Amino acid sequence: MKVSFEVVPRTEEATQEQIDFINKALPQVNTINIPDLLRLPIRSWEGNRFIDRSKFDFIPHIRAIDFNRPEKRLQKLIHAYELDKVLIVSGDPPPDMSHRVYDTDVIDLIRDIRNDFPDIDIYCGFDPYRSSVKQEKEYIFKKFDAGCDYVLSQPFFDLRLLEVYSDFLPPEKTFWGVSPVVTEKSQAYWERMNHVVFPESFDCSYQWNIDFTTQVLKHCAKTGSHVYFMPIRIDLERYFGPVSKVMSDIIV
Repeated sequence: MKVSFEVVPRTEEATQEQIDFINKALPQVNTINIPDLLRLPIRSWEGNRFIDRSKFDFIPHIRAIDFNRPEKRLQKLIHAYELDKVLIVSGDPPPDMSHRVYDTDVIDLIRDIRNDFPDIDIYCGFDPYRSSVKQEKEYIFKKFDAGCDYVLSQPFFDLRLLEVYSDFLPPEKTFWGVSPVVTEKSQAYWERMNHVVFPESFDCSYQWNIDFTTQVLKHCAKTGSHVYFMPIRIDLERYFGPVSKVMSDIIV
């Protein structure tokens, strides 16, 4: 099982603290994702200087709308930073319109990178709350057809919905997203911005989130799929202490 941890590069110090926590408390983590957030000082590909790539798979997130395909700037970054993995997403509009964006489609950029780098691992995202299951399934398989190797989901909060997607996604190519929600404010954000429908059983306790994560981890172990942790403003030790014990029990 691959276990990925998303490290948000808010500052150099905060980035290093998260890496140190992983090294100390989460020996099961073998993959680190770095998102590309324009409001932050560190671009995703620059995160490679914090990560021991002999120990972790390093996956920088790439915003397709930041790249003009004819310029091949992404290809140049792949060479310059010796990237062997990239996650290609559409990208949200920039907060500052002085940041130039392009009408670059994810599918087209996947094809470009696959053609120019036959051996690179290409990851893509999917969102179970963005549209209907049918529409999201079609979009996922267009990405696979274009050259995507793995898909990573936005967080799930309901195992029943996860199992619906599990019926058609190849387990060895799928990372199931988990993001603990431990405040009502955070829950309201997910409902408003990402259209998440939380199950009736949900509550914002650490215990609910730990129990749900345990269910996801058992699903991954049973099916041969992978997990993608996205911890956002939580007490890392309080959440990952019990979760690490679960992973130690089920990961062979």
